[in-house]
Amino acid sequence: MKEKPTAGAGGAGEDKGAPAKKAPAGPAKATAARKTSPEKKTPAGKKAAAGKKTAPAAKKTALAGKKAPAKKTASVRKAPAAKKPLVAPKKATASVRAAPAKTVVGPAGDESRTALVRRARRINRELAEVFPYAHPELDFENPFQLVVATVLSAQTTDLRVNQTTPALFAKYPTPEDLAAANPEEVEEILRPTGFFRAKTRSVMGLSKALVEDFGGEVPGRLEDLVKLPGVGRKTAFVVLGNAFGRPGITVDTHFQRLVRRWRWTEETDPDKIEAAVGALFPKSDWTDLSHHVIWHGRRICHARKPACGACPIAPLCPAYGEGETDPEKAKKLLKYEKGGLPGQRLKPPQSYLDAGGRPAPPLGAG
Repeated sequence: MKEKPTAGAGGAGEDKGAPAKKAPAGPAKATAARKTSPEKKTPAGKKAAAGKKTAPAAKKTALAGKKAPAKKTASVRKAPAAKKPLVAPKKATASVRAAPAKTVVGPAGDESRTALVRRARRINRELAEVFPYAHPELDFENPFQLVVATVLSAQTTDLRVNQTTPALFAKYPTPEDLAAANPEEVEEILRPTGFFRAKTRSVMGLSKALVEDFGGEVPGRLEDLVKLPGVGRKTAFVVLGNAFGRPGITVDTHFQRLVRRWRWTEETDPDKIEAAVGALFPKSDWTDLSHHVIWHGRRICHARKPACGACPIAPLCPAYGEGETDPEKAKKLLKYEKGGLPGQRLKPPQSYLDAGGRPAPPLGAG
C-alpha cells in the first residue's frame, strides 16, 4: 500500500518529467512558430498593403504625369499667340491685326473721316522725320530743264533721265535751241530713256510752244502748263511745286499705290486721287507730302515686296504684312541711301549728301 503511492509518485514523476520536457517543447515551438509566422507574415502583409497603397499612389503619379504634358501641350498651343507681336508692331497692334494681309484697295471701313485725316497727317509727319532731305529726284537748274526732265521720266526711272539730260542740255540749253534741233539727233540722245521718238516729239513740241506762246519762258500757272505738248497735271504740279514754290500733289505710280494701301482713298483715276488726298491735308503740305510718299514708295514700300519689317509707319498701315515682316530680311530690301546705295541724282542737294546719300554715277559708269 505504501509502494503504490511511491511507485505512482516515481512513475508519475518520470512520466511528468519526460513528457513535460517534450510536451512543452512541441507546443512551445508550435506556438513560437505560430507567433513567428504571423510576425513574418505581418511585415509582408504590411509591405503588401503598403504596395497596394503605393500602387494607387503610383497610378495617381502616373496620371499626374500624363496630365502634366497636357498642361505643357496647352502652353505650347498658346505659344503662337505670344508670337503675334512679331508680326504686328507694338505701337498699333490692334490696328494691324484688324487689317487683312492682302492688297488693300477698298474703303477705310469703319474709320471715321476725322480718324482718317488724323492718321493720314500722322503718316506724313512720320515720313518727314524719316526723309527730312526729300526733294525732287530729277536734276535741274531752271524751270525749263525741270519740265523737259519730267516729260522724259515717263516709263523710266529718274536715274536714267538724270544720266541722259546732261548731254541734252549741254547741246540744247534753251527752248529756242531745242525747238530748232534736228529730231534725229535728239532721238539719239534720248534713246536710253525708252520711247525716244515720242519723247523727242514732246520735248521739241513743248519747246516750240514755249517760244511761240510764252516768249521762251515756262509759265507758272497750271492752266498754261497743261497746254504744253506732253505735259499733264502730274508734270505741271512737279514744275509748280519745285520750280515755282506753288503747292501741288504729284500723283505718280508710287503715290497711287501707297495712298490706296494706306486706305486714304479707293479711287484709281489720278485726278480723283489728287482731289481725295488733297482734301486730307492743308494746301501748304501738298508738295512736301508728294516727296515723302514717293520717296517712301521707292525706298521701302515697294510694289512687289514691301519691306514691312523695316517700315517706320507700319503701326499706321492697314496693309502691314503684305511684304517681308522679318526686320533683318526687310533691311535687305531697302533701296538707295536707306540700303547704302547711290541715289538717283548726279547732283543731289547738299542736305541729301549730309544725310549720308551718295550721288548717282553718270551714264556708262559702272
